Amino acid sequence: MNDALISRRAQIADASVIAAFNQAMALETEHKSLDPAVVGAGVLAVLDDDRRGFYLVAERAGVVVGCLMVTYEWSDWRNADFWWIQSVYVRPEARRQGVYAMLYRQIEQQARAAGACGLRLYVENDNQAAMATYQRLGMADARYRVMEQSLR
Repeated sequence: MNDALISRRAQIADASVIAAFNQAMALETEHKSLDPAVVGAGVLAVLDDDRRGFYLVAERAGVVVGCLMVTYEWSDWRNADFWWIQSVYVRPEARRQGVYAMLYRQIEQQARAAGACGLRLYVENDNQAAMATYQRLGMADARYRVMEQSLR
């Protein structure tokens, strides 16, 4: 069996594993339990409509070991899209093995080819390990603070 790590665009058949990853990530990073029906529908909404974004998955030996989602934000200042990296998750047993780095490099390459002006992502204020990973890959603190108003 081939143990090589590969990346590919997610398909409808990946929806349940992506939804499970989203639930695990929310619990692990924010101690939030997400409604499985809502998350499942949200994942399918992206997989059904490329305008919303897309998922990239990492697979080893036929098993999805990580994923991320890309969404778009138009910048009138730059006349181009920022690609937002979201819903990042790597199975615990696959961490520290280059899974996220491979996904990130693939997205970086695709974003350049598509004419995007940059990559952005959210990171929890206390997640020092994630910040260190992002910095090693070339990202820097943009010095913005995210504010929100929940409408649900």
